Amino acid sequence: MFPVKKYGFSKINIIGLGYIGLPTAAVFASSKVQVHGVDVSPRVVETINAGGIHIVEPDLDMIVRDTVTRGYLTASVTPCPADAFVIAVPTPFVEESHAADLNYIRAAAKSIAPHLARGNLVVLESTSPIGATDQMAAWLAEERPDLSFPQQAGEAADVMVAHCPERVLPGHVMRELFENDRIIGGMTPRCARRATELYRIFVKGCCIPTNARTAEFAKLAENSYRDTNIAFANELSLICDEVGVDVWELIELANRHPRVNILQPGPGVGGHCIAVDPWFIVSSAPKTARLIRTAREVNDSKPLWVLDQVREAGEALGLIGRKPRVACLGLAFKPDIDDLRESPALDIVRELSGSGTFEVLVSEPNIHALPPALADKAEMMTAEAAIEAADIVLLLVDHRPFKNLAVPLGKPVIDTRGMWRQTRSVWRQARRAA
Repeated sequence: MFPVKKYGFSKINIIGLGYIGLPTAAVFASSKVQVHGVDVSPRVVETINAGGIHIVEPDLDMIVRDTVTRGYLTASVTPCPADAFVIAVPTPFVEESHAADLNYIRAAAKSIAPHLARGNLVVLESTSPIGATDQMAAWLAEERPDLSFPQQAGEAADVMVAHCPERVLPGHVMRELFENDRIIGGMTPRCARRATELYRIFVKGCCIPTNARTAEFAKLAENSYRDTNIAFANELSLICDEVGVDVWELIELANRHPRVNILQPGPGVGGHCIAVDPWFIVSSAPKTARLIRTAREVNDSKPLWVLDQVREAGEALGLIGRKPRVACLGLAFKPDIDDLRESPALDIVRELSGSGTFEVLVSEPNIHALPPALADKAEMMTAEAAIEAADIVLLLVDHRPFKNLAVPLGKPVIDTRGMWRQTRSVWRQARRAA
């Protein structure tokens, strides 16, 4: 096997091998470019070097197995010299302030700095607040005073720096990485051109050049748009519950208007992007981002409303001598993936299991064991067994396997996804009538 040099790149380091980094490494490697993936977890590194994957994403396993077998993809816990370095590490927010925590980016920059050379390109893919790419470049300059960076030398910089946010949908990542347009934000026009050449290795969509700050804001704006629209649907669901209207039918009818497209409500909003990124805008302009803040607050409050429904159902049962059993269907933040990051379903189940009021039965077809926060407080079983044993059924995620389940009858059903519409709020209507 001989690596192919494409657009001037013969070796690429991908820093962070999670839900974005590993698929990105795999698609670069599938283009016969030598890719070296880096992750802080030895277990992740061992799994990838054995041709396996540690996350659930359709078709990813085949590409990783093929590229590892053919020698185009390797992994370790440390970077190595390369032509380009792509950083795809987490950017969580600080709970108290909702400001971005850039420590992972800083650690990644420090890890690659010893390996940088004149002519290299560094791309930040991590979803970041406005100015994070500039900050990363400053950290790199501190580590390597012998090299020049765009903030120092402009177009003549030794090392080029850019921001290219990922824009993929979990469950469809391997298709969208190839097909979706990419925003290429360079710290200088030369940086943008060089980063465009990098992504042209595999991207079939358009690569659109801009500056780094605009590219950062574009990703935040995209996810805030989604969050705001979901908040509208979630707020409608709360109002519908108060006034006795079926929210699913309401949205279906409203969407028959040619210029209306209301999204579907749920138990909240999760994932590392939509549930986090709007806060980066709010923290950048706290007095101005009023609508974005309100949308976040609406979506963050929806799990509390779901918990109230479960408590009301438990009280209505009037059980004596034992706790009500709740079948919680789904833990992931969206259907058909194993990603639990910022998942409202996980938060709801964690709260129920820790309350001491309920016996919690959990079904999540995309993971093999309960996360540590639930390991000793809930029981994992099949969806069928959980529904059969439960007094209350709580549908949190409409995974594909759940759609084949028989409609639970004779017990309260709290359907946050509208999957069992024929049972919609029957128990609540009966409760009101009583």
